[in-house]
Amino acid sequence: MLFTLLAFAVAIGLLVTIHELGHYWIARRCGVHIERFSFGFGKVLAKYTDKRGCEWAFSALPLGGYVMMRNQAPLNATQAEIDASFDNKTVWQRAAITVAGPVANLILAVLIYALIGLVGTQEPAAILGQPAADTPAAYAHVQAGDTVVGVNDKNIASWSQFRWQMLDSLSTGGVVNIQTQDALSNSRTYEIDLPKAQIKPDAPDLLAEAGFRLAMPHAKVQRIIEGGAAEAAGLLAGDVIVGLNDIPEPSANDFVSAVQNLAGQTVQLQILRDGQRLSIDAHVRAEQTPEGEQVGRIGILVGADLPMVTVRYGPLDSVVQGVSRTADTFWLSLKMIARMVTGDVSVKNISGPVSIADYAGQSARIGLASYLHFLALISVSIGLLNLLPIPMLDGGHLLYYAVEVVRGRPLSEKWQNHGRRIGLGILAALMMLAFVNDFVRLFS
Repeated sequence: MLFTLLAFAVAIGLLVTIHELGHYWIARRCGVHIERFSFGFGKVLAKYTDKRGCEWAFSALPLGGYVMMRNQAPLNATQAEIDASFDNKTVWQRAAITVAGPVANLILAVLIYALIGLVGTQEPAAILGQPAADTPAAYAHVQAGDTVVGVNDKNIASWSQFRWQMLDSLSTGGVVNIQTQDALSNSRTYEIDLPKAQIKPDAPDLLAEAGFRLAMPHAKVQRIIEGGAAEAAGLLAGDVIVGLNDIPEPSANDFVSAVQNLAGQTVQLQILRDGQRLSIDAHVRAEQTPEGEQVGRIGILVGADLPMVTVRYGPLDSVVQGVSRTADTFWLSLKMIARMVTGDVSVKNISGPVSIADYAGQSARIGLASYLHFLALISVSIGLLNLLPIPMLDGGHLLYYAVEVVRGRPLSEKWQNHGRRIGLGILAALMMLAFVNDFVRLFS
């Protein structure tokens, strides 16, 4: 729990601070006086004032921060003080300051994705398993063992990239072209007609429902148990088991289950060792479990031989990939919001702080790369949500500025207040829905 809360605090603290720094930086460029920039909320623990008169505060609750600008000049203000107030700036300057926060979040996402691409990650190769019957993949005669190299002519390097590129098509339906290569590097293109599906948190995996699943990894010998049957038969750590009697290509689970049911028998193992296929006979020893049940043991620790690929790009390509992934995430998220309005995507997908904290903790436990992916995704989400034309959000202010440009003068304070009340009501309803969804997930 403590680890999850820490991962959540770091994520929200970083992303909100970057957002506010975006506002701060452009406000400075536009000559607006900044009265305070606070790291965190609540009681101020420490502070100092810089030479421009901005108070930098460090507060007790480290969940982001805020920037406080001089909105209006005080009474009896000098001309310099009037010029340094936010309300005295042109509509284009005010719009630039407002949009800078969401843009800062999007830039952060680009940098995170670029960093991931530059450092490189180990990911499962996009090798397809046998499609289930009566699925779109089966109707298209997708071949097990093929490696996906492209979706709609966009290059694919790993299984996670394949899942990402398929997400939009799986939800909206329609024809998608998948390019693959077989073990002999022969190219194939499959035209898959996908049905439209509704995205729900508790729905089955849409990719699996379409007939696409990762090829089951072979069983691989991780360790030889001293004095066991495997040692006597000549098995070595690193051997990949590609056959057990008449069972071809057994997975780790299949292998263990089969051996347990063959107590006292001699089995024929087909293995790969240093690229060579070998046949080895091994006697399965019968052993008693603590419950008195007799099971077969062969004397090895078996694991999964999952083919992995290193996804890494050069400096320039990493930035290009970062921009592309951020744009794709932004556009897909925007379409999902639109489809929630039309009812094609369930509002159950809306997550609140409880779910976000849970995702933060889970991704951090998996590893740094996973946590960075989480940060980039949430950063894009914060940028997008703040650009929605809802009063009280940055997008609502931009909407007011757009009306001001068209009318040639700002909306009256009366109508702006009406808009704020509407925006506050919308945000309160969304927050309540998010909390309900969180607790339904928590207790279901």
